[in-house]
Amino acid sequence: MLPLITLEEHYASPKVSEASPEARDHYANFPPHILSKLESLGEERIKDLDKGKVSLQVISHGPGNISPPVCSAANDDLASAVSRNPTRLAGFAMLPMSEPAAAAKELERCVKELGFVGALVDNHLNGQFYDDERFWSVFEKAQELNVPIYIHPSFASDSMMEHYKGNYSDSVAMALSAYGWAWHTETGLHILKLFACGLFDIFPKLKIVIGHMGEMLPFQLERIFLISEMWGKRERGLREVWRNNIWITTSGMFSLTPLACLLQTTSIDHVLYSVDYPFSANEKGLKFFEEIEKSGLIAGKDLELFAFGNAENLLGVKARIYV
Repeated sequence: MLPLITLEEHYASPKVSEASPEARDHYANFPPHILSKLESLGEERIKDLDKGKVSLQVISHGPGNISPPVCSAANDDLASAVSRNPTRLAGFAMLPMSEPAAAAKELERCVKELGFVGALVDNHLNGQFYDDERFWSVFEKAQELNVPIYIHPSFASDSMMEHYKGNYSDSVAMALSAYGWAWHTETGLHILKLFACGLFDIFPKLKIVIGHMGEMLPFQLERIFLISEMWGKRERGLREVWRNNIWITTSGMFSLTPLACLLQTTSIDHVLYSVDYPFSANEKGLKFFEEIEKSGLIAGKDLELFAFGNAENLLGVKARIYV
C-alpha cells in the first residue's frame, strides 16, 4: 500500500469554543460523534488514521474569526499533539486574519518555532476577501517562509446570506449558502479575485492550496483563461498562475468524474489526495483511492505523486510506508 498524506483534516480546540460564542454555537450543531473526533488529537484520531491507511494527516482548526491570543493557544495545543505523534500528524496554523500583522507574526512563529508546514484560513472575513491589500502581509510572509496558505470554504456572512434566501425554507438557504453550493463557488471566486488584483505578480512564488477538486474552477477554466486576458495587463497570466501557484486537493469529493475534469486541466504534480476528516471518514477516502487505482485514471509514478509525493514536495514532510 502506498503512503497516503491528507491535507484538509480538521480539529476543534476547546479553548476556541470557550473564547468565542460564535465558534461555540457553530460546534454545538455537530453530532456528538463528529464533535468527539474533532476534539481528539490522540488515540481516537490515530485509530481513525489506521482505518483509512493514512500515513500522515495535516491538521487544521475549524472556521472562526478568532483573536491572536486564542489562535496562539490553539496552535500551541496542536503543536503539542503533533510532538506526541510526529510521524502521523503535522500542523497548519490558525491565523487571526482580522489582524493581518498579528497573523503574519503568528504564521512565522508557527513555522519557525512549532514546525508547522503552512496555514489554513477561512475563505473570507465577515464577507471581505483577501484581495484587499491590508491582508497582503500574510501572503508576503508565507512566500518568505516558503509555506502554502490553504484557503478553506467558510459560512456566509449575514450580508451574503440574503443572496441565498428564496421561496423555500431557511434550511435550504443555509445548504445553498454553504456545503450545497456556495462554499465552493465563493472559494473559486476568491482565487479569481486574488489573481485579478495582481497578488501573484507581487508574490510570484506564493503557494495557495484549495480543496474539493478545485472548487468548481476546473470545469470553467479554459473560458476563464480567455476572459481573464481582458482584465488588464498582468505580468503573469492566469494560466501560468494556475500552473505554478495553485495546488488542489480532492478533499470531500469521491467521484471519478470531477477528478477526470481536474486532471485534464491541472498538472498531476499539483493534485493531492485528501479526505476532509472527520466530516468524511478516512475509510471513505481509502475506498475512493482504491477506485482511482482500479480505474487507471491515475497510475504508476503519477499515483505516487497524488498519494504522497506532491504533499512531501509542497510541505517538506515525509510519509512512512503504511504496513
